[in-house]
Amino acid sequence: MDKKSKQFLYQYLNNASPTGFESSGQQIWLDYIRPYINDHMVDVYGTAVGIVNPKASYKVVIEAHADEISWFVNYITEEGYIYVRRNGGSDHQIAPSMRVNIHTDKGIVKGVFGWPAIHVRDAGKEEIPSLKNIFIDIGAESKKEVEAMGVHVGCVITFIDELMEMNKNYLTGRALDNRMGGFMIAEVARRLSENKKKLPFGLYIVNSVQEEIGLRGAEMISRRIKPDLAICTDVTHDTGSPMYNKKESGNLKCGSGPVVCYGPAVQNNVLKMIIEVAQKKKIPFQRQAVSRSTGTDTDSFAYSAEGVASALISLPLKYMHTTVETVHKEDVENVIELIYEVLLQLKPGHDFRYIK
Repeated sequence: MDKKSKQFLYQYLNNASPTGFESSGQQIWLDYIRPYINDHMVDVYGTAVGIVNPKASYKVVIEAHADEISWFVNYITEEGYIYVRRNGGSDHQIAPSMRVNIHTDKGIVKGVFGWPAIHVRDAGKEEIPSLKNIFIDIGAESKKEVEAMGVHVGCVITFIDELMEMNKNYLTGRALDNRMGGFMIAEVARRLSENKKKLPFGLYIVNSVQEEIGLRGAEMISRRIKPDLAICTDVTHDTGSPMYNKKESGNLKCGSGPVVCYGPAVQNNVLKMIIEVAQKKKIPFQRQAVSRSTGTDTDSFAYSAEGVASALISLPLKYMHTTVETVHKEDVENVIELIYEVLLQLKPGHDFRYIK
């Protein structure tokens, strides 16, 4: 990773882009890829798309999602404490003692998720954290003071945690799910441009919004682009760390390569093509099976309109939906390289149908 990539990575990952409020991150992302594309578009809800060869009739999408899990202010007590509700799959169990940013029209308001001291808790009757009892303290003495600080019901809240390197090989922080995907597809665009590769089809580099609450951004943009092929990237669980059941979740590990997914939404001929490229280029990869949906934006592209040939390339990640999400640098590089090589060998007009 060169200096320019690393600078972008840290700026993009450390920025807050809660579901429904992704615009600041999308601006950072667009500013980075602008030199490597011919055109771009942003839809009304904020999904950003960089386009190479916009006039080409055969359209290929590479996609990630831009949003991160967060909280909403839901109720303010007369004493000035704040109760929350989820915006996406935020984990109530990790909330106590976490520092937060509350995003208001007046700027960031700092706060903490408070929790009773261990001294006053009855070990035999301890309450576990839940949405009923976790609360935020912003140092206010009353509801009136909270509101005077610009905080109101509906303000969005993010944890305070920044990206760091861990033992040279790992990157750790919040919202690697899935801004790391946005980083990877941006790097594919940069690599194509700097290596002067001329694609014989239209490439749409899509950074979708609102994945965490139901794949909504991808659903909207897939109908607008109407691509012929979609290759999505997201994160998947590293099951090698403690407390995972490999019999249920499969055997996947950070550092062992990108994960290709088997499941109904994944078009098998696209999957076969990706695996053949990985094998030919000696890019390590792992395999994963899903029982119904992939749970990623792949589903929205696959099932949009008349159906789009779609596949999923995942980045193994530890501790999903926490503030210490962790990925291996080699996996990041190999996802970038795999998508890049798949694009280079693709011919326009490729018909992925099973029966012709």
